[in-house]
Amino acid sequence: MRTIHVDEVIKNVKEMCIEANHFLTEDMDMALTKAGKTEKSPLGKQILGQLKENLCIAAEDMIPICQDTGMAVVFVEIGQDVRIEGGLLTDAVNEGVRQGYIEGFLRKSVVKDPILRENTKDNTPAVIHYDIVAGEKIKITVAPKGFGSENMSRVFMLKPADGIEGVKNAILTAVKDAGPNACPPMVVGVGIGGTFEKCALLAKQALTRPVNQHSDIPYVKDMEEELLCRINKTGIGPGGLGGSTTALAVNINTYPTHIAGLPVAVNICCHVNRHCVREL
Repeated sequence: MRTIHVDEVIKNVKEMCIEANHFLTEDMDMALTKAGKTEKSPLGKQILGQLKENLCIAAEDMIPICQDTGMAVVFVEIGQDVRIEGGLLTDAVNEGVRQGYIEGFLRKSVVKDPILRENTKDNTPAVIHYDIVAGEKIKITVAPKGFGSENMSRVFMLKPADGIEGVKNAILTAVKDAGPNACPPMVVGVGIGGTFEKCALLAKQALTRPVNQHSDIPYVKDMEEELLCRINKTGIGPGGLGGSTTALAVNINTYPTHIAGLPVAVNICCHVNRHCVREL
C-alpha cells in the first residue's frame, strides 16, 4: 500500500492548471503546424499563422493562450493500492485549482449557482471524474474547458436502426451547427454507447487522447478518418472564415449499450484543446 499526501496532489494540480493554460501539448502543436502547411485557403493560412504567433507569444510572455481559461475538468485515475493521507482527495484537487487560477492570474469563470450567477472568485469547484484502476499510482489529467466550444456540444439519443450512418450524420450535424462558434480548427470528441451521461463522459475523455493516435478498433479508426475528411470539406475553415482545415482530429470512444439505444455525444474543443497529464 503506497501513501500519497494531499499536498502532493495540490501542488501538481496547481502547476497543471497553469501549464495547460499557457502551453500547447506537443501533439496539438504538431497538428497546427501541419495544418498551416496543408491549408488551401490563403485566408485560412493567414488565420493559422496568427494562431501560431499567439501561441508563441503566450509561451514567451507567460500569458494564457486564450482569454477564456475555462472551467477545470479533472480526470483522476486512482490505483486501488494507493492510500490518500492528510485530507480528502476532492478537497485537494479543488485547492490545487484554486491556487493555480489565483497564482497563475487566470480568469475566474465559475459561478456558484447556475441561476443566481455569483462568481466563486477562484474558479472552483472543478468538475472531477474518478476511476479506480489497478496499481499504486495516481494519474491526473487537467483539462480546462472554455465554453465557446463547450456550448456547441450535443447529445443524440439515436435508435439502433439509425446505425453507423445515423451516428456519422449526428456528428456532422453537431459540427455544422457549431460553425465558427467553436473557434475552429477544432478537435471533435465523440462518445458512442453507454447511457445518456456515459456517452457525454466518453466524448469529453476523447478530447484528451493525442490527436495523432487513432482508436484501436478498426471500424472506429476508419470512422475517425472518414469524418475528419468530411468535416474538412464543409468549408468552415480556420476561424470560421473558410478553408480546408475545420478540424484537426476526430477522436471517438465507444462503450457497451442497451439493446434499445444508441446514445451519441459530441464534445467539441477549440484549436488549443488544453490538457495536461501527470502521474504521481
